[in-house]
Amino acid sequence: MQDESDPYTTTLTPDMILGAYAHGIFPMAESAESPDLFWVDPELRGIIPLDGLHISRSLRKALNKKDYEVRFDHDFQTVIENCAAPMRDREETWINPEIKNLYGDLFQRGFCHTVEIWRDDQMIGGLYGLALGGAFFGESMFHRATNASKFALVELVNHLNVKGFTLLDTQFTTPHLETLGAIEITRDQYQARLAQALQVRAEF
Repeated sequence: MQDESDPYTTTLTPDMILGAYAHGIFPMAESAESPDLFWVDPELRGIIPLDGLHISRSLRKALNKKDYEVRFDHDFQTVIENCAAPMRDREETWINPEIKNLYGDLFQRGFCHTVEIWRDDQMIGGLYGLALGGAFFGESMFHRATNASKFALVELVNHLNVKGFTLLDTQFTTPHLETLGAIEITRDQYQARLAQALQVRAEF
């Protein structure tokens, strides 16, 4: 559920994106091939409470094997290219070339971050998002091996808790995210939580 404006008629900049996130708005494209972007301000917002992550028994067993390595901010380009690529359970994505370039700039400036799951020197899963104050805005995730995106999310939540973050925004909910504890809150509830989170001084 989302509100969309007309596609941008002016050049979007990284600073415009940061300002939009601080007001609860984010950009998307219709598809990876679309040249246009639009603002999104959902009526119902997806979040994962940082004290409410659900880890199933099977996922816990997989985590306990410790057969992967987690890296933060190591290879942004590989993460976003994989997030933009079609997968068996996701035929299309909304990450177009402009999104890649803009968030690449934000990565270089220290606002965009990655959580990467590696095994045998190969990236098998990961996610990326933006950090402002005590809020982390999750953008997209991918997996190339069973449970790899879930591993990334678990590592993200653990990391955010350690670093003092208070809000994990998932934008929308999906059945996959709901199994991990994602919930929907109203726009007004989200704005209140966002305002509080932006007052927090957290370092990713």
